[in-house]
Amino acid sequence: MKNQTGLWVAATSVAALCSAIALVAFAAESGTKADSAGSLTFSKDVAPIFQAKCDSCHHPNTSAPMSLMTYADVRPWAKSIKARVLSRDMPPWHIDRTSGIREFANDISLSDEQIATVAKWVDQGAVQGNPSDMPPPPAYPSDVSQNGQMLWVMGTPDLTAVTDDFKMYAKGSDWWINQFSEITIPEDRYIQAMEVRPSNRRIVHHCVISITEASSPEDDRGTQLIEYAIGKYGDTFAPDTGRLLKKGTYRLIYDMHYNAAGSEQMNHTTLALKFYPKGFVPKYKVRSMSIRNLPNDELEVPPNTVVRTDGYYRLPGNVRIDAFQPHLHSRGKGLTLETINLDNTTTLISSVDHFNFNWHVNYVYADGYQPLVPAGTILHIIGIHDNTAANPRNPDPNVWAGYGERSVDDMLQLWMDVVDMDDAMFKDAVAERQAKAAVTGREPWVMPLTFAKGPASQANPLAPLRREP
Repeated sequence: MKNQTGLWVAATSVAALCSAIALVAFAAESGTKADSAGSLTFSKDVAPIFQAKCDSCHHPNTSAPMSLMTYADVRPWAKSIKARVLSRDMPPWHIDRTSGIREFANDISLSDEQIATVAKWVDQGAVQGNPSDMPPPPAYPSDVSQNGQMLWVMGTPDLTAVTDDFKMYAKGSDWWINQFSEITIPEDRYIQAMEVRPSNRRIVHHCVISITEASSPEDDRGTQLIEYAIGKYGDTFAPDTGRLLKKGTYRLIYDMHYNAAGSEQMNHTTLALKFYPKGFVPKYKVRSMSIRNLPNDELEVPPNTVVRTDGYYRLPGNVRIDAFQPHLHSRGKGLTLETINLDNTTTLISSVDHFNFNWHVNYVYADGYQPLVPAGTILHIIGIHDNTAANPRNPDPNVWAGYGERSVDDMLQLWMDVVDMDDAMFKDAVAERQAKAAVTGREPWVMPLTFAKGPASQANPLAPLRREP
């Protein structure tokens, strides 16, 4: 019996060893093969999503914390990726997906189906699948700064201008300073896209660039050209839309806001311009503008509270709104733009419902979806600030916060790219939009064009006194 028992034990041990070897072999193989017909793989299912929505930032030699180009890059981060996409923290796109305009030219958000695919892939073990199923890898510009930060979302620029280096002290309050550079434009050119890139994003809160002729007085503040805040991609204008730079030499004024980061650090800031072809004159001329809760920038956020603040601006002329970019600070939670229309109705245009101070996204409306808004309409911004412990970016929920330029203060501001239109141009744009809507059935996003009859509605305390006859 002993011998038989020993043989049984030995046979069992060999069988167990063979099973173990088989399991190890399967585990090793599972990185490259799906374990069932219903399994998802990186190569076939997940890589195309990352290439479309993530890799433009998450590839080697960029400021992103990791590359997402290959399976080897992604696998160690799989659980973290699942958490970030489920919470919609990544990709950084904070638009309320249930209201207002939801068609954008630069939309990098994931669809519900894409999020479900990534989450299911992780839950199934995050297998690689067959490497031959991988789509061809995208090629990215080699324009990178010395610290590896990707420079130009818009592609290789036609012209760049760079400030001198600035050294920010290690500790202390924020610092504001004007820095300068010059550009020469040999002939009239129209700007198609603009971007601003600090070399050290860690210490730059914002940069507002203005432009003036080089021969103008030193105290001339010029005309605002572009604004940068943390995480902003830049401004790419709609088709047949641009901004004119006339022939000449210009001084660029960089209104810089720096914050200390615990050690002495350097920064220089680069403006990049991409032009339309020589001689091309776009039909529409665009400019940048902002709305705040003026006249006094009144903002008060007591400790451990969630507060709503409103701002209003009456349009003096007809406009097409091409882009929408909220600007708040760390306690900012959301910002909504609505119109108070000439007929005393309101229209919700766009809303950010989970603002993230680290990503000031410029939401560029898709062509044909830019709202057309007649003169006299009131633009109404509604800001929400969360000064509670539930806000993960709140520096201290027990401290009163109000309006201020410092990073620890807060703001309520909306940046927009707008195209001014005279009555004839506006009438043509409205007719074209309404004709397309009649064919496609989609919302034309044309605000009411006539004043309401009768007394002003309580919904519009600033309603014009003039009425339709």
